[in-house]
Amino acid sequence: MNIRYFNKLIELLPEPVRQFGGLVFLTIFVIFSFAILNIFFGQGDELVKKMKKEEARLVEANKLSKIISTLPSGILTFYETSDHYKLSKEQYETVCKITKIIPQRAVMGANLINFKATQIYTTNGNQIAETFVNWDKEKNKCIAGFVLSGSIDGVKKEKITVSGEVLNFLSTGIDTRVYFIKNF
Repeated sequence: MNIRYFNKLIELLPEPVRQFGGLVFLTIFVIFSFAILNIFFGQGDELVKKMKKEEARLVEANKLSKIISTLPSGILTFYETSDHYKLSKEQYETVCKITKIIPQRAVMGANLINFKATQIYTTNGNQIAETFVNWDKEKNKCIAGFVLSGSIDGVKKEKITVSGEVLNFLSTGIDTRVYFIKNF
């Protein structure tokens, strides 16, 4: 009965009013739908923070990439040498912050001093769990390392972190890599 009166009322309204009412109803429905979705899948504030953090990281990476592109290809050091390019303190810090690659040469060189690390590395198929290159603000040094995880005897799983000061980088012209880790 109420539906019949409602339908008659709608028919009495002019067409533009009915269309505007439909538009208002559709708008309220869409807003209500997004409100429900936001309750379940929200994270609006967290997402904005993540996006800003990622944007800042990209700006920093672009700035650092420009600096890296000005460096010559080859071995880069921060100490006096006649054979290789000497980095300034600022360049050394910048190269450290942008470098993420630790090639097998640097891993093997660092493993020579740690017998247990060498055993885990070779026994487990040269698998590296993770690598890291960080700038130590307190010591003003670049620290690089890697984590080895595996077992020597096939039973007990061990985890060893090998780290040390980066003495050299290798610039390929496209990226930089750790060239030598001093871990003694």
